[in-house]
Amino acid sequence: MAAGAVLAAAGAALASLTLAGGIPSWRSAAHLAGIVDVAGPRVDGRLVVSTHTGLFLVRPGGVASAFAAAGYSGAAGEPYIALVPRRTLTSAGCSFAQDDAFVLDPGSTPGVVRVTSNGQTTRLVDLPTGVFPSGIAYDVTGRFGHRLLVTGVVNGATTLYAIDCTGGVATVSEGAPRVEGGIVVAPRVFGHFGGDLIAADENTGTIYAFGPRGAVAHVAESGVAAGGDIGVEALGFVPRLTTHGAAYLADLGAPGSPTEGTDSLLALSRGDLKSVGVKPGDLLAVSEAGAITVAVRCTRACTVRTVATGPALTHGEGHVTFTGVPATPRRAFR
Repeated sequence: MAAGAVLAAAGAALASLTLAGGIPSWRSAAHLAGIVDVAGPRVDGRLVVSTHTGLFLVRPGGVASAFAAAGYSGAAGEPYIALVPRRTLTSAGCSFAQDDAFVLDPGSTPGVVRVTSNGQTTRLVDLPTGVFPSGIAYDVTGRFGHRLLVTGVVNGATTLYAIDCTGGVATVSEGAPRVEGGIVVAPRVFGHFGGDLIAADENTGTIYAFGPRGAVAHVAESGVAAGGDIGVEALGFVPRLTTHGAAYLADLGAPGSPTEGTDSLLALSRGDLKSVGVKPGDLLAVSEAGAITVAVRCTRACTVRTVATGPALTHGEGHVTFTGVPATPRRAFR
């Protein structure tokens, strides 16, 4: 992708597209070759986009520019990404720095790469040989000690690792159901699963909750078609959004897959979400094939309903990420 690719305006300037029956559709906001995931926004308002050829910074309503990360040039496969806030981990004697990005390396030596906000790159940790790193998230609530959470799959089963800012690794769960994609920590308002790590299995359509003591619970069935490169893949919790807020999703170009993708950053406006009754604290779960989007709401029980779809070619990957979030974190889900 040329570094000057234009990003369509977000929020109020992002025109809504509604299908028959009143269900809105994800629509292209920018073209980025090899796009795999999107995280952020950073303090400066820009999103960080992970692609097969490196990282990009995207300002809603602006342009996508290459993020010069010394020593990191992208990776094949699924280099999912997580962005962290400033946080000191007293027990580990270290700190996460504001807007550090952590990228999965799914290569022959699997692990996690740290990229600072100004582009300095270091290897945070290596994972055991043979592990397929399938997801990454930051523990925003603190139930996992404000550490990075990484899922790794071996022989069809998942191990959940918690990783501190020195690269210290603790195993939280082993032998868990296979999960992959945009794993995310639930806000406290998400019923019994508040503070748990939420992840999905595209092969069955099941959404799971991983607790900090290793327990794994069933959250809900997504209800979308399941299978490899088809089922539910991308997850994100809806925060309280300002007028110009929007949700973003990576649509990877994937020739040979059931849906071949468009190499686009897709968007849904706040108005789209509001029009179908999506509220702060709801989980958006998006299928890999066609971006069929369901909202999961958990109070005493969990409910699931379809709230959006995407272009038929969509090959959704990674996280659902939001712009237009109030500056004070404690207000995000109130």
